[in-house]
Order: sequence, then structure tokens, then C-alpha cells
Amino acid sequence: MSQTQLFAVHPDTHERMLLGSITDAQLDFLIDNLEEEFEEDDDYFLNRDTLDYLEGKGIDGELAALLRAALDKHPEGVDILYIYG
Repeated sequence: MSQTQLFAVHPDTHERMLLGSITDAQLDFLIDNLEEEFEEDDDYFLNRDTLDYLEGKGIDGELAALLRAALDKHPEGVDILYIYG
């Protein structure tokens, strides 16, 4: 089973910061509950309202903690990107 890496992308420099590895189920949750701009999209904009929405949908606690860590560094919002390992 391959791992998927989740990154926060700095809004100005586009530098990637590794948040951690996520499971297939966690990735499926993100894909199912976040809007994709196009079919092959692999990133999403995340802000506090989005995290609240995901919590209402039953997000896994570990995934929520990774996303919260990204928002702690970028409270105005941040793109999150996943890459299959």
C-alpha cells in the first residue's frame, strides 16, 4: 500500500510544508467532501470554515489535527496538496 503525503502550500512562495501521511480512507474523505476545480485536481483551499464543515461531516481526528496544524501557520487560509507516495 502506498502512502499519500499531505502538504500545505505557502500562499505567497508556493513552498510546500509536509503535514504528514494520510490513509486512503482519509484521502477519500477529502476528495468526497471538498470541491475540485477540475477532474484531476490534487489540491484544495482550506480555511477555518472549511475545517468546521469537515468536522460536521465526521472528519477523522488525525486528519483534522493535520489540517488544524496548517491553519495554525496560515490562519487566513492555505492550499493543501496531496501527492501519492
